[in-house]
Amino acid sequence: MDFRDKQAIYLQIAEHVSEQILLGHWSANEKIPSVRELAADLEVNPNTVMRTYEFLNQQGVIANKRGIGYFATEDATDKIRTFRREQFLQNDLPLFFKNLTLLGIDLREIETRYENYINAPTNAQ
Repeated sequence: MDFRDKQAIYLQIAEHVSEQILLGHWSANEKIPSVRELAADLEVNPNTVMRTYEFLNQQGVIANKRGIGYFATEDATDKIRTFRREQFLQNDLPLFFKNLTLLGIDLREIETRYENYINAPTNAQ
């Protein structure tokens, strides 16, 4: 995993875990990798992964079953989408609109490219 400088590593790992859940790689009520396993896979300190898991636990995305490990919650997908959607609308979209304006890109071009993206075989849902 390549980490970005502008965001805390534990939050980047939280995005990675969330993405695994959204993609269906880790299903609801399914055990996710232990703190040590994920730390080894990502080559980070286990304390960083522990901080990630505590954050996601507070968000209700994962739950700790004592003595067994961490599991994705039943409504993890909904919670992740709600959180990420709000982050996108508040943080990314204004920057996107600014760039459209600065670069003189028409919304019709964006719509055409979006349709092409959605209809591409590699992006099929």
